[in-house]
Amino acid sequence: MRVQRVCSTLLITIDRPQARNAVNAAVAAALAAALDELEADSALRAGVLTGAKGTFSVGKDLKTTDLKTALNGESPTIPGRGFGGPDGAGRTKPLIAAVEGVALGGGLELALACDLIVAAEDATFGLPDVERGPIAVGGGVTRLPERVPYHLAMEFLLTGGPVSGARAERLGLVNRVTGPGEAVAVALGLAEQLARNAPLALAAVRNLVRAADGVPEADLFAVQREELGILMASADAREGMTAFAERRAPRWTGK
Repeated sequence: MRVQRVCSTLLITIDRPQARNAVNAAVAAALAAALDELEADSALRAGVLTGAKGTFSVGKDLKTTDLKTALNGESPTIPGRGFGGPDGAGRTKPLIAAVEGVALGGGLELALACDLIVAAEDATFGLPDVERGPIAVGGGVTRLPERVPYHLAMEFLLTGGPVSGARAERLGLVNRVTGPGEAVAVALGLAEQLARNAPLALAAVRNLVRAADGVPEADLFAVQREELGILMASADAREGMTAFAERRAPRWTGK
């Protein structure tokens, strides 16, 4: 993880380009620490989250080295802070995702956990979890239907297919679309625009908007945890992740 102060913004970069910025426990801990730094420093007014070397993130690390822990139900999820650690209840400052390359699975869920999304026109968004056996329980299933219309959210969630940054903007998922390689610069400019506003007002707006549905996210995630427990105990979940690691098509049994 790389952390850099740019004026009143904390630029947080997931720095595992050799793994396409996949999130493991170490990345999650470092991201949580960076967000704690953002929250604690009164000179910082907003954060920008991005990935190194032109890739945002492919989500949870499911490479062979992490296969055993994934199959055992371990994940880069921090209690009370969600997948990757951005969901702390005490977070009050705006966080902007700057997406270049791919934001897949947990990568898209990290972007959904942010308050604003800036994306390059050739970026790729997707939730391919259903292709491997599980579902997008890091916020995809609960948050995406709040961001885009029902049928479009279901297209993401049921097909697992990719959507370009340009189309994501048309769907209302992305706030700004940029040329390739320009997402971070535009996100930093947007962060400085936010920094000109009253910090307490920004925090109040953020909290009230997130509470507006009247259904606590904690309740939704509790239901998800039950469903995930059933899924991760299934033969298909094991088969899906094993097939992914072995670079072959999974053989589903429905068990």
